[in-house]
Amino acid sequence: MLAVPAVLREEPRFRLLWWGQTLSVFGDMVKPVALAFAVLDIGSTGDLAVVVAAGLAPFALFAVAGGVWTDRLGRREVMIASDLVRFVVQAAIAALLLTGEAEVWMLAALTAVFGTADAMFSPALAGLITETVPPARIQDANAVLALTRNMATIGGPLLAAVLIASSGTGEAIAVDAVTFALSAAILWRLPRTAARSSGDEHPPFGEALRAGWAVIRRRSWLMGGLGAEAVYTVVVLPSVFVLGPVLAKQDLNGASSWAVIVAAYGAGSILGNVAALRWRPSRPMVAVGGMLIIASSQAAIIGSGLGTGGIAALEAVAGVGVALYWTLWDTTIQSQVPPEAVARVASYDYGIAVGLMPVGLLVAVPVSDALGLHATLHLMTVAGVLAALLLLALPGVRALRRP
Repeated sequence: MLAVPAVLREEPRFRLLWWGQTLSVFGDMVKPVALAFAVLDIGSTGDLAVVVAAGLAPFALFAVAGGVWTDRLGRREVMIASDLVRFVVQAAIAALLLTGEAEVWMLAALTAVFGTADAMFSPALAGLITETVPPARIQDANAVLALTRNMATIGGPLLAAVLIASSGTGEAIAVDAVTFALSAAILWRLPRTAARSSGDEHPPFGEALRAGWAVIRRRSWLMGGLGAEAVYTVVVLPSVFVLGPVLAKQDLNGASSWAVIVAAYGAGSILGNVAALRWRPSRPMVAVGGMLIIASSQAAIIGSGLGTGGIAALEAVAGVGVALYWTLWDTTIQSQVPPEAVARVASYDYGIAVGLMPVGLLVAVPVSDALGLHATLHLMTVAGVLAALLLLALPGVRALRRP
């Protein structure tokens, strides 16, 4: 039996944060499945793409602003407000579906509001973690939260399938709404966090944004890491979200093969999260670059032609690399950036990691049509690996030491 990590046993504030995140993350994994089937019940595949894009686009627009507002209002307070907004949005969607009044434009508009609140929540969470655990346990906290998310990626869709089959999409979305209300109630129990600046100390909004960017520009490892992350997000990840299912349909056994591959990747991610509880690389950004090389191999693995079993086995290895990459990257930001700037730097990070994703999703299909599916998948990995090697070539990356 796995032991409960010390960060959960011995850090009561983090334990509260973890409980709230566990509830909302499992609800989050219910939402995509339930919302997809709800949209397809009343619209087309194109309508589903519009609704999904409506939820992602706000990250490009509001994630960076979220870091500034977090510093002004307090991290806990922004997270509570975000949870309450998402509760109202999901409750409204559930009501529309249950009454049969839902239309695609309504779901797209509400999903955009949800995405905006989500964009504000993520930088605040990155900053609040540093306030709930001592510096030596930041990596453990990130690993535990990531482990919970990856377990939810397996359990959440199964829960969604049961709820949809037994009740319906409206009821499944209603369950998701409740998880946000519970998360807000748990966050309320955390000690109030002071805003990073108050009263007349608030700099103008543009100046606060520039100050956050200045923190990034002064650190070559951070600039390089964000650049490599942008390549991974825009170029490599579409292989998982778009081209992977296409290849499974064309070359393998369709949805059943893709389910096996995704499950294997999820199992590898969980192993990576467990490893992150123990591995403390002395040169964290060198480790980040190495894990990014493994993560970037996902596209070539999918296009390898090895069949379902071979692809699944290698995707499990890639899952270990992806989990370690994100955990070590987040931990390095939180431990190497001044505490008062963590939320603003994280806002740029989330803006790249999520906000740029729609660009890659839109470009991947026409590129694969022009070059061929397998060739495109291999070129995706080449681009990701080159970005990681350029990151590793930076002197600031190799010189950075774990505090």
